[in-house]
Amino acid sequence: MAAALTGEDAESSLHDDSDSSASTASCSPADENRTLPMCPGLTELPEELLELILCQGDLDYRDMASVSSVCRRLRAVCATRGKIWRKQLFNRWPSIIKYYNHMDLPDWLEEYKSRHKAGIAARKLVSSFSKELIVEHRLPCEGFHDLESLGHPAHFIEDELLSILGIESWKCFIQKYCAKKILYCMRQESTMSKFKEFLQRPVDQQDILEGAVLIDQYCNALEDVSFADIETQIEDILKKVKVYLSMKNSRHPSLSLQPGSRSLIEDLDLEGEALDALNHVLFVDLKFQGNVSDFYNPLNSYMHQVLINKTGIPISLCVLYLTLAMRLGVFLEPVNFPHHFMLRWCQSTHGSSFVTDYVFVDAFGSGKYRTAKECEYLIGQPVTEEFFAAVNTKEVLQRMVGNLLNLGKRESKDRSFMLLRVSLDLYLAMYPDSVQHLLLQARLYFHLGIWPEKVLDILQNIQALDPSQHGAVAYLVQHTLEHIERRKDDSSLHAKLRSNEKEVCYSVGLIMRHKRYDYSCVIFSWDPLCMMPPDWMENLDLYHLSKGITQPFYSVLLEDGTCNYVAQEDLEPHPSPTEISHPDIDLYFSEFAGNHYVTKKELQLQYPEDAEWIGKQSVEGQPDSSPPEP
Repeated sequence: MAAALTGEDAESSLHDDSDSSASTASCSPADENRTLPMCPGLTELPEELLELILCQGDLDYRDMASVSSVCRRLRAVCATRGKIWRKQLFNRWPSIIKYYNHMDLPDWLEEYKSRHKAGIAARKLVSSFSKELIVEHRLPCEGFHDLESLGHPAHFIEDELLSILGIESWKCFIQKYCAKKILYCMRQESTMSKFKEFLQRPVDQQDILEGAVLIDQYCNALEDVSFADIETQIEDILKKVKVYLSMKNSRHPSLSLQPGSRSLIEDLDLEGEALDALNHVLFVDLKFQGNVSDFYNPLNSYMHQVLINKTGIPISLCVLYLTLAMRLGVFLEPVNFPHHFMLRWCQSTHGSSFVTDYVFVDAFGSGKYRTAKECEYLIGQPVTEEFFAAVNTKEVLQRMVGNLLNLGKRESKDRSFMLLRVSLDLYLAMYPDSVQHLLLQARLYFHLGIWPEKVLDILQNIQALDPSQHGAVAYLVQHTLEHIERRKDDSSLHAKLRSNEKEVCYSVGLIMRHKRYDYSCVIFSWDPLCMMPPDWMENLDLYHLSKGITQPFYSVLLEDGTCNYVAQEDLEPHPSPTEISHPDIDLYFSEFAGNHYVTKKELQLQYPEDAEWIGKQSVEGQPDSSPPEP
């Protein structure tokens, strides 16, 4: 398990200099002459048969490196563009098969080495984050947007992070938590880049469904929201519609339209037949409907959830309906109607400016056709003609993000305000100069106490865009600078006195055992209560501990080379203390004194009374778990 996270496994044979080692399958002529007589029958077999043999059984990459070193003939069989290294790559990391197709012919050995090195880099990054989380009780993820600097393919890094998340061990919770945070940042960064590129396209190339899925992916970065999967589901619905339509009119022009076709039906009656078929399949057969009972649930805005739950709000159902109608050759337009998003269907010449020339399709109301007057009755108020006009893709996405923003402002259970944060990111990607939303973002980050440097950048931008905001900006700048100074002060060493913390039972340097998971560890830091981020505590379900989060917590180095942050009630003095093999031992301790570690000077300054307490316990016997006397 430790090897999976620290990279200290047998993979060490694949190093950067492996091109000159066995992994490149090179050998000298002397070696060739020496080894050839040992396998005359094998080397005389056809290349295809040799490949088949070497692809069988449990041979791993080390075996392939050895085979390649035998002779020139076998080295040629193990050629980097052949089947052997491809099989090795996919056998070891089967989850990356999705990134290739059967026509790809890369250098498979280089692909193998690249994935291997990316795994080592990802594990090092997770280890670094884990240590910072345990020592500083915070992560650099809020400002961590330089993943390209790792120098490895992002999909390989992501694959390794997912493998860490798949480890079934409570000992690895810190690593899994950090891997999840890094993966979240990676996916959001990638999706935001795609979203900004999408917004730069010409209007006629901005597909509403694609934009809606990008919003979905950004808000649900840890879920596998795939545009290809959503396209497949929509095509499946479209096939059902065409089957039903063919029973009504076997010669209907919609039936001959190919995927990706932009052809439109010109006949109003034929358009009506197509929409009637769509309404029947979508709302009668498949039972899609407006989510009246849980209207304000954010899931209603995410396209993958709309397809799973078959419920949504007016705008998300309209996006689905519009996508299907256009693929049937029926031209509909989105309408930003107040309180109830609609689609309009022209009954006259396309582009007509008369409201009376349109029928309005209510996807939330099971595809019901409404007149303009009925739309006004629906919301209980008259509106001007401008609200019946068609809007472009960006305006549709603005309304979708605006809905999420409003929900984010209302959320009370999520103390990290994640929905508000992601929806603000999306809105500002569309409208980067919106002072109102920039100020909201700055206040949110300030309120949460995160990313103060980013807050200062936002405030500087606001001041440049709108000098009239000087008062609000100045107030936030002053308090943000104070926060930065406090954080610097908090990061400096402060003496923690056991005499002031009566509930702390154990000291830095003690060898401990976890009561539930039976691993050995050594304490290198303690806190009088849990100091981790709220979402960390919630993920670990610390609130259900018998003594909760207000008991002492200990930072410990584990025997497998990892770190952890453990509640006092889960630890006990080790009955047979021995040295802990951990790469960071020398950072904190000078020597092992038989039953405990002796702290270095810096740690002694931070915990001045711990060494004396251990000394007393060593004289009196095995350390007990009773609080120290004041």
